[in-house]
Amino acid sequence: MVTPLLLILMFGCIELGNYFWNEHTLLKAVRDGARFAARQSFNYYGCSGSPDTTNVVTPTQNVVMYGYLSGTDKLTPNIAAANVAVTQSCTTTAGTQTMQGLYRNDANGAHVVAVTATVTYRPVIAVALGFSGVGYQLYARSEAAVTGL
Repeated sequence: MVTPLLLILMFGCIELGNYFWNEHTLLKAVRDGARFAARQSFNYYGCSGSPDTTNVVTPTQNVVMYGYLSGTDKLTPNIAAANVAVTQSCTTTAGTQTMQGLYRNDANGAHVVAVTATVTYRPVIAVALGFSGVGYQLYARSEAAVTGL
């Protein structure tokens, strides 16, 4: 009588652990992608539109998906380049202060790159038992100021 309850608890713990593992992996990958994009040259960024596709967007998507600029083993199941968005914005003030340092000669101020990823969660046990797990989304977003270094 106790066995079904224990099995449900055991499989539930495994599934919950897998969900948090995938979420953590996606968060770390998006942070790494934002750091990578922020280190690219100022020449690849403007304040309108999106960053340079060849030199920023595609390599950043690869860093988020594989952890490297190229690869075959994805960090998060079900992730694809279409799930990863790289956007930019500019700001000339931080609170009430105007930008200084790297940004003092740039009329647009600081370039900020944002990396966002939304991925459908793929359950481990539910797939084996015939459940789809449709509807659960993993979401991560990270921003970094472009340093061009």
